[in-house]
Amino acid sequence: MSTSSAPVAWLTQESYDRLKAELDHLSGPGRAEIVARIEQARSEGDLKENGGYHAAKEEQGKAEARIRQLTELLRNAHVGEPPADDGVVEPGMVIEAKIAGDPETFLLGSREVAGDADINVYSEKSPLGAAIHGLKAGDSTTYTAPNGKEITVEIISAKPYTG
Repeated sequence: MSTSSAPVAWLTQESYDRLKAELDHLSGPGRAEIVARIEQARSEGDLKENGGYHAAKEEQGKAEARIRQLTELLRNAHVGEPPADDGVVEPGMVIEAKIAGDPETFLLGSREVAGDADINVYSEKSPLGAAIHGLKAGDSTTYTAPNGKEITVEIISAKPYTG
């Protein structure tokens, strides 16, 4: 029996395609561009005092980390239509809730789904996300925040994210 600790992200087809294009660029032309910059900087001499070389190596490290992140995300993604509009809190839903008495609207799921949209995103694996998963409008629960405080959450509505 094997279990994966990687979270399964719900992605729209558009989000998946956008992330796949980013991955294809980073692992193809993007990688080649960085290697060319490293080689160019390396040819300039002493590497200890070569700012261009160190900057290109740092950029390479960030790009490789993003490639790994995207590869894992896309490998484990559930791609397709948003969840059913049944009012149940689950990944891919925009949640309206009162958190500690304050109204808040957020997407439950992956930041990658929201792209450039101006909406807060909470992972379904976060303490808040785990506490409200499966609830419906009118339901209330409490969860323990990372600072140890008990926080009350009341679900107002849960609607599919349309991006």
